[in-house]
Amino acid sequence: MANARQYETDIAIVGAGGAGMAAGIEARDAGARALAFEQSAEPGGAGIISGGGCLIVGSPLQKAQGIHDTPDLAFKDWIDWGGPSADEVWARYYIEHSLHDLYHWAEGLGSKWVDLKFQEGNSVLRWTRAERNGLGLMTRLIDGFRNKGGEIVPQTEITGLRFEDGRVRGLDGRNARTGEPIAVKAKAVVVASGGFNSNLDMVLEFNPALRNDRILEGSGRGSTGAGHKLVRQAGGYLTHMDHIWFYVYATPDYRDPRQRRGLVFRLVPGNIWVNQQGCRFHNEALSGGNSATPALMVQSPRHAWAIMDTPMTATMEIADPYYRDGDKVVRAKVIELLDNSPFIRKADSLGELAKKMEVDVPTFLATVARYNTACQQRLATEPEFGKPLKSSKAFDTPPYYAVQIFPLARKNFGGVKTDVKCRVLDKHFEPIAGLYAAGEVAGMAGGHINGRAALEGTMLGPAIFSGRVAGGWAAQAAGHGRGFVGKPNRD
Repeated sequence: MANARQYETDIAIVGAGGAGMAAGIEARDAGARALAFEQSAEPGGAGIISGGGCLIVGSPLQKAQGIHDTPDLAFKDWIDWGGPSADEVWARYYIEHSLHDLYHWAEGLGSKWVDLKFQEGNSVLRWTRAERNGLGLMTRLIDGFRNKGGEIVPQTEITGLRFEDGRVRGLDGRNARTGEPIAVKAKAVVVASGGFNSNLDMVLEFNPALRNDRILEGSGRGSTGAGHKLVRQAGGYLTHMDHIWFYVYATPDYRDPRQRRGLVFRLVPGNIWVNQQGCRFHNEALSGGNSATPALMVQSPRHAWAIMDTPMTATMEIADPYYRDGDKVVRAKVIELLDNSPFIRKADSLGELAKKMEVDVPTFLATVARYNTACQQRLATEPEFGKPLKSSKAFDTPPYYAVQIFPLARKNFGGVKTDVKCRVLDKHFEPIAGLYAAGEVAGMAGGHINGRAALEGTMLGPAIFSGRVAGGWAAQAAGHGRGFVGKPNRD
């Protein structure tokens, strides 16, 4: 490209999310130069809007609560949950490195792990949250990369890989704002571009049975599958692409002109879900992709309503930068959403709310009445679906809200197939020289580390860890360091 802006580095990284930043830190620690090219204006990817939880085994937080966890126990839970398509080699590899090479490593960058939370499928508490959630964890990774001399080039769209002498030797691209072409000369390339769940056409390409339903885009705004296309053009093998993790506690972003993007909402204690027939259909405390999503998918039509009264909305958070100021929730914008979205109904009585939802009024009122009675009787669990009522209250304070919820494509559990050095493999399962992949573009790690279901924390954790692995081995290929070494915990 004759008039292209030229860059030269040891390691060129496509994407500045969790995997990309971890790769850059590892490369810099090995003594290699590293440049990360990010198509968005700001780094952080999907990780920066996440809950910031990682599955960690044998952590100090577990020990402080008297929890005895081992790699063997975590591995059993992982495979039982993910099923036969889970990558056992990568799962074991991550689990055994989660303590020293994620938990303590992130602490060394200034991160603080603050609490544990139950997630479905785990036999003990091991989902470990970083301070300030994904925003806090990703801020430390971004700062760590920059403080070590790494550079992030924003608003850059990578359009192709450069080959020389049978190996990947760089990138072609353009400035996403000006269109100015760029050319990157590198000794190795790490693709860490994220998933494709903000590309609804691609989601439906691999899940055609959902074409007649409203499905929402729900990952980072840059998760459009561009990295998958790069790798595929280079002969890389894509695997388990239909393995997509859907969430259901999401409503369309009414500010999106196409209304394809979804907003995940959290921290609405005691809300209940009813289908279009006005009936509850699930224990709402089990909100994960392996329980709540199948429950919603069998409803007709495939949507539901999250019912809440005014006090329940007081702590509501929306996982989107528009609704936050740094790590603080902008409450006025949450109220703006509740008051203005056409996918949210508001009424001063439950009967009026049912009419606005166009559900059967007597059925809906009876559904809420049964739930209210269980709360008023101070039962430990409500009798219909066994939902714990510790954080619930009766619906008794207007105005009442009904938030229409749909399946939201959140995380890709399939992607670019790699070996345990994160080298991209071709259709013969041979590595493509100079090309590495990590994070969600590689199904979080290796291509399909989770299988069809995840214990949670098994997305962000493996993405960051595989980024470290990729950065270490890419640096070694560029003549720096010994590759990724790490310190496994095999207690």
